[in-house]
Amino acid sequence: MMPRWLRALLSSATGVFGVVVVLLIALTALTSLLWTPFDPMLADVRNRWSPPGWPHLLGTDATGRDILSLLMAGARTTVFVAVGAGIVATVVGVLLAALGALTARWMRETVAVLVDILIAFPVLMIAMMISAVWGGSLWVVVFSVGIGFGVSIARVTRPELRRVQKSDFVLAGRASGLSTGQNLVRHLLPNVAPVFIVQLSWSMAVAVLAEAGLSYLGFGASLTEASWGTLLAELQRYIGVHPLTVVWPGLAITVTVLGLNLLGDALREATDPTLSTRAAQTHLPEVVA
Repeated sequence: MMPRWLRALLSSATGVFGVVVVLLIALTALTSLLWTPFDPMLADVRNRWSPPGWPHLLGTDATGRDILSLLMAGARTTVFVAVGAGIVATVVGVLLAALGALTARWMRETVAVLVDILIAFPVLMIAMMISAVWGGSLWVVVFSVGIGFGVSIARVTRPELRRVQKSDFVLAGRASGLSTGQNLVRHLLPNVAPVFIVQLSWSMAVAVLAEAGLSYLGFGASLTEASWGTLLAELQRYIGVHPLTVVWPGLAITVTVLGLNLLGDALREATDPTLSTRAAQTHLPEVVA
């Protein structure tokens, strides 16, 4: 049978939209590994600025490259950055939250101060500072965004861990001989998962924006890698002459970020039983005496 949380997710319009967008981007990225209508990096000057039609369904750019092929190849970059930043943010966030909630007082206070210091720096600023030292690349985007949002995840998750730590089932697990790590995996993390999932989805959404923004500024993907941000930077110079070409990469970025955000909100509602309970209580009919 279908799990309850999955039924709840698919019964929500925002959840369905988010799932469809994420699956479509993932499928496009996988397809581009095997096939694209044209070579994304192949310049064909004779067909430069071809209008949308056959065989270039979305037209071509200033060097004759097929825009649809560039968008499909750029989806690979988007998926790589979103997943990579999500993994780094998960590791950093869980580690800092656990150290800030389950250790001795001096360690908790040290982690809290460290998180407050790190969260004061914008993610894009961190990425540009790292890029200035190590050079611009997708790995710089992944680690800078992952670390930046890992700190944000830790700040939100830490008080939730502290709250759940005082629950009876956690105390019972500790009394039965479970170590701190076992309690964290079995009891604490599953109970803070709804909050964590929303923060993680936001971090992945901002990773997409950060990659596009940094590539637009020249700090992200290299010139030999397809990127929606790089494509947007190249096409916006001709927006007065060929305005339609700028729409495609901008639309791809907007829909992807919107889908990730809506999917995170729908997952939170589907996995947090307290939200459905509150909704049911809110919609209870009034009893008229």
